[in-house]
Amino acid sequence: MSDKYSSIHYTNYLQLDKVIDAQKLRSAELGEPAHDEMLFIIIHQVYELWFKQIIHEVGAVLEMFKGDHFEEKMVSEAEHKLVRVIEIQKILIDQIKVLETMTPLDFLEFRNYLIPASGFQSFQFRVCEIRMGLKADARITYNKTVYSSVFSEEQQKTLEQIQKEDSMFDAVQKWLERIPFLNFGDFDFTTEYLKSVKNMTEREREAILGTTHISQENKDMRIRMLDETQKYIFNSLDEEAHNKSVAEGTTRLSYRATVAALLIHLYRDEPILRAPYNLLNKITEVDELFTLYRYRHMQMVLRMLGKKMGTGGSSGAEYLKKTVEQHHIFQDFQKIATLLIPRSDLPKLPDELKKQLNFVYNH
Repeated sequence: MSDKYSSIHYTNYLQLDKVIDAQKLRSAELGEPAHDEMLFIIIHQVYELWFKQIIHEVGAVLEMFKGDHFEEKMVSEAEHKLVRVIEIQKILIDQIKVLETMTPLDFLEFRNYLIPASGFQSFQFRVCEIRMGLKADARITYNKTVYSSVFSEEQQKTLEQIQKEDSMFDAVQKWLERIPFLNFGDFDFTTEYLKSVKNMTEREREAILGTTHISQENKDMRIRMLDETQKYIFNSLDEEAHNKSVAEGTTRLSYRATVAALLIHLYRDEPILRAPYNLLNKITEVDELFTLYRYRHMQMVLRMLGKKMGTGGSSGAEYLKKTVEQHHIFQDFQKIATLLIPRSDLPKLPDELKKQLNFVYNH
C-alpha cells in the first residue's frame, strides 16, 4: 500500500499526547495546587487554536484578493470562509461563560503565579488584528510601550512584515475601487443618488411641517435632525470633503470605495450585487464580533478583578474598555447605514445597466 494511504491512529493523527500533556499547573509545581487553574489553561489554549484557524481562513481570503482580477465565484468562496470565522468568533465569546464558572476567589488562588504572563502576549491574536487591518498607530498602548515589545525579536520582525502586507481592509478597499457601474453612459450614480436624497428630504420636511400631532418645538427638532443628516450625506459624497476627512483620520475608506460600497448596499437586490453585498456584510460582522469579544473580555475582567491591575501591567479593565471603543477596523461600512435611502427612492437604472446587473445572456 502507498504511504499516501497508509493507516494512522486517531491519537497519532491528532498528536494527542502533545495536546493532552500540555497543561502544566504552576500552582501545583509550586506546591499549592489550585483546582481551577486547569480550566484557565485549557480555555486559553483553545483560544489559541481558534486564533490559528482564523488566521488560516483570513489568509486564504487574502490570497483570493491578490492581483487585479477577482472572479465572481471567489466572492462567494471568500464569504463562505468568513462565515466560518464568524462561527468561530461566536464560540470564542461563548467560552467566556465557561471561564466565568470560576469565581473571583478561585482565580485569586493562582493569579499571582501568572505574573507577568498576560493575554497581551498572544502573538496570534495580534496577527489576527493586523491581518484584518488594525494599524500600529491606531492601537491603544499601555505603559507607554510598543505593543510588540512583549514578543521575541523574531516575532517582532514577523509582525512588522505582516503590517507591510495588504490586510483585509486594504484588499477590500482595492476591490471596491475596481467595482464598475458607478458611471454608465450618461448615468452618474452619485449625481442621481444626491438628487434622490434631496427629493426625499423635501418630502419628509413637508410631512413634518404639515402634521398636527406634534408640537412646534418637536417639529423644529426634527427639521434640524433632517438637515444634519442631509448635510452629512452630501459631505460624505463630496470627494474633496471626503478626502479631507481621510487625511484628518476621521474616515479611512477611500472616496471611490465608499461610493462603490453604497451602490452595492442600495442595489443589493440586483443579482450580480448580491454576493458582493453578502461579503461586505460578513466583513462587517467579523469586525463587530471582535469588538463584542473584547467587550465580553472586559466584562469578565471586571467581574473577576474589579479595578485591579492586569497581570501584564496594564490598567486591566480600563485598558480593555479603550480597545473596545477604538480598535474598530471597518467602521466606515457601518456609516454606510446613514447614507441608505428607501428602495422606492432609488434612482432608476438605465435599461442596459439593469441588464448587466441581472446576468442577462444574449443568444
